[in-house]
Amino acid sequence: MGCDEARSQRLGPRVLMMLAVLLREVCQAHPIPDSSPLLQFGGQVRQRFLYTDDAQETEAHLEIRGDGTVVGAARRSPEGLLELKALKPGVIQILGVKTSRFLCQGPDGTLYGSLRFDPAACSFRELLLEDGYNIYHSETLGLPLRLPPNNSGNWDSASRGPARFLPLPGLLLTPPEPPGIQAPEPPDVGSSDPLSMVGPSQGRSPSYAS
Repeated sequence: MGCDEARSQRLGPRVLMMLAVLLREVCQAHPIPDSSPLLQFGGQVRQRFLYTDDAQETEAHLEIRGDGTVVGAARRSPEGLLELKALKPGVIQILGVKTSRFLCQGPDGTLYGSLRFDPAACSFRELLLEDGYNIYHSETLGLPLRLPPNNSGNWDSASRGPARFLPLPGLLLTPPEPPGIQAPEPPDVGSSDPLSMVGPSQGRSPSYAS
């Protein structure tokens, strides 16, 4: 038996053993997590306005104001821009972008904004509905999220059930320009005085003469 033939016989079982180890590791590997946004993986952050028209006195956007009160406003405002961050699948925290206050809920269902995040009071379960609206419940208390009627803090949230909120993209509407104010015209790059720094009586600079 030649040296080459003997070496091939020694390598054959060794290669088969390595292949068997690799196949076993592949079979035992963990599956790739589902990347669907519906699962609300931890760390996912969205900026949204929460709009509701469900059994409210008026259509409203949820606002967390600087003094910690939570109200409903008819129009979008900086206080209504919220950051929704996933804590774990299906559970989020809601932070007011401008006021840096977390949306929290007391034992009686009262909503308030807190500068400190309390997992027991400031974590909400988010349920996505088929029509694009969402409903929210306190993860700890199980109470539904609902704006107070007439911007009042005295109401029974549990007896009325959850309100539907429509998350709207976090873009503020740009107010229209006042009448009579026109945008400045762009500079004339082909002119000898593109920034209009020379008065009309100064004439044309000789350096620009052809």
